[in-house]
Amino acid sequence: MNLRGQIEPLYERYLNWQCKHIPAHIAIIQDGNRRYARLNNVGTIDGHRAGAETTQRVLEWAQDLGIRTITLYSFSTENFKRDPAEVDYLFELFKRKFAEIREDDRVHRNQIRVQMIGDRSMLPHDLLEIIEAAEDATRHYSRYFLNIALAYGGRNEIVHAARGVVAGVREGTVKADAITPKTVEYYLYDGIHLPPVDLIVRTGNERRTSNFLPWMANGNECAVYFCAPYWPVFRKIDLLRAIRVYDQRVRRRR
Repeated sequence: MNLRGQIEPLYERYLNWQCKHIPAHIAIIQDGNRRYARLNNVGTIDGHRAGAETTQRVLEWAQDLGIRTITLYSFSTENFKRDPAEVDYLFELFKRKFAEIREDDRVHRNQIRVQMIGDRSMLPHDLLEIIEAAEDATRHYSRYFLNIALAYGGRNEIVHAARGVVAGVREGTVKADAITPKTVEYYLYDGIHLPPVDLIVRTGNERRTSNFLPWMANGNECAVYFCAPYWPVFRKIDLLRAIRVYDQRVRRRR
């Protein structure tokens, strides 16, 4: 074992010891799959495949740490502008992953509810069918929550919510003088379990939140952690460093 292999487990334990406060809801912007592929002289699809493997590891780490809700920014409304072959591959990858959820013993054993947030009207019908089947298969679980943001854009989401509120006022189901943040949240997520975001993590050395969950994150003044590693090489140490930022914020506020 090299020196790094000897030091990292010790550093990981040290970070674990530092993190006294664990966020209930972490939102992750999984950035850097394509740049990772270019750096390693492999195809873009290989970068996305490596990123999917990282996602699985991160979900296991989060569960070990007791994080109840994870929201992953997997495909934005802007991503539709990418090369059609890349978009098609990503949709096939999403179909395969959502299909696996129905039979995954870990999902049922740990009672993980899987949900999609985003504009469903923008997704292909066959992908949407598989997503909804996975949602139905886990609908009765409430121990952990995994939210996948597909065809998602924060401003687009708020526009849809505004339309819903206006329609409710017109129909008489919403009183204009009784509109509260809770009213807006209902129309934002329509019953989906999405508590306030405690921590946003973005990989790939980009320092912006890219219109991700503006209502639940910015409104909650959540902690934000930007890190350099591309998503495929994101480590548990990086996750713990992010949680340490949240822990420090909690301590300062107290």
